[in-house]
Amino acid sequence: MGDFAVIGQNVVVGNNVKIFAQVYIGDNVSIGDNTVIYPGVKIYSDCVIGRDCKIHAGSVIGADGFGFAPQQDNTYNKIEQIGNVVLEDHVEIGANTTIDRAAISSTIIRKGVKLDNLIQIAHNVEIGENTVIAAQTGVSGSTKIGKNCMIGGQVGIVGHLTIGDNVKIAAQSGIGSNLKDGVMVQGSPAFEIGDYRKAYVCFKKLPQYFNLFYKMEKND
Repeated sequence: MGDFAVIGQNVVVGNNVKIFAQVYIGDNVSIGDNTVIYPGVKIYSDCVIGRDCKIHAGSVIGADGFGFAPQQDNTYNKIEQIGNVVLEDHVEIGANTTIDRAAISSTIIRKGVKLDNLIQIAHNVEIGENTVIAAQTGVSGSTKIGKNCMIGGQVGIVGHLTIGDNVKIAAQSGIGSNLKDGVMVQGSPAFEIGDYRKAYVCFKKLPQYFNLFYKMEKND
């Protein structure tokens, strides 16, 4: 255990776990064997971390989900977030990534998931086995992502969606609707990648088309 690490009450730590400096682990957390928790990681109370996981520096696991109820006077009342976060075995979390606790039940990161740096996973999200997500992606609350998906950097995914298995999402895409198994999408809003590429060819030629139509109009 590193310097200035803080361990709460009723914490269960498995064999061969490495906890580096300035880590905070809240009450009732469980950490499986061979897991490595790098400096400055914060794991809030009641979270479950599996075996053979790596959580890189500065990540926050189990902070409150973004839940507020609007009032008639335009203020907001906080909705208490009483769930937790579950990381299954062989999960790796990049630096400064945040995974919010569920409002009720669990935010679940399934076995073998790999998350890059600077990712936001909102409350009640579920990410399927062996899915990988690149940096600066945000997943809104209660969205379910299937297994074996590949999600590029700076992707935005709205809440309460279902994304199927084996889906591929190109970088900087905006996902606003459910995606079926095996699709490849790009764009914002995202659509099938082959159609996107055809549309992009036309988009790049819009100034040329405009000048052509302008000349035709003048000649008329």
